[in-house]
Amino acid sequence: MLRLKRLSRTAPAIVRSFGPLQHGSHKTTNRFLDFYKLGSKDAIEKERARLADEMNRGYFADINELKKHGGKIAIANKNLTPVTTSVMFPAIDVDCPDGATLKLPIVGNNAHESNPPKATLICLSFRASAQAMIDTWSIPFFESFRNSSKVQLYEMSFIDSWLLSLYPIRRLLLKIMRKSNFNGEQDELQKRIVYKFGDHYYFRKELKILNLLTGYIFLVDSFGRIRWQGFGLATEDELSSLLSCTSLLLEDK
Repeated sequence: MLRLKRLSRTAPAIVRSFGPLQHGSHKTTNRFLDFYKLGSKDAIEKERARLADEMNRGYFADINELKKHGGKIAIANKNLTPVTTSVMFPAIDVDCPDGATLKLPIVGNNAHESNPPKATLICLSFRASAQAMIDTWSIPFFESFRNSSKVQLYEMSFIDSWLLSLYPIRRLLLKIMRKSNFNGEQDELQKRIVYKFGDHYYFRKELKILNLLTGYIFLVDSFGRIRWQGFGLATEDELSSLLSCTSLLLEDK
């Protein structure tokens, strides 16, 4: 109510800034207020749609899927997705154990990035159950490209608990996990462990992620385009595909 009162006081001034008013200026003001109310209704409808979506897809649905296929919700790509049909990996801000923040993926059109990676493997886990799946991809990937300075590897864990997302607790958690930030200084490739605290609904919607108990693997090129995807536990053929597709990205001029 207070915001509406403030808005009603400032609305005439906003309208006057566009020039002299004709008679019936109160109608213009009312239309301005109606537009504001409409915006609020849209936000409410958006939140209702989100609640309905999340209620339709719960924890037990994820469990049932996991029992059926062990987290392998789809077969990984065999080849690189063509540039013309690839989609962008949604930009996301993450926290590092050393206290720094990053915006992923790191791409060539970033003014602050003069030497972007040619290939970045981003592994997503929303629950602890996915970590063993992630390892089947990230460990062989690291061993294959550990001497390459043009490749990056990120394991991103999502923490959606409101309590753990509070700043003092979040800071303490990051401090505890700091020792896991890097694998070692002797390797060109460094596996970085990063965290996303808080809500991740719209991020998941962009990537069409439903099951939170499995692992998701994305190979991203230097422009932030998703060129390859994997899910769940890696098979030998899928891992071979990932490594060969990464090598192809490294050959791009």
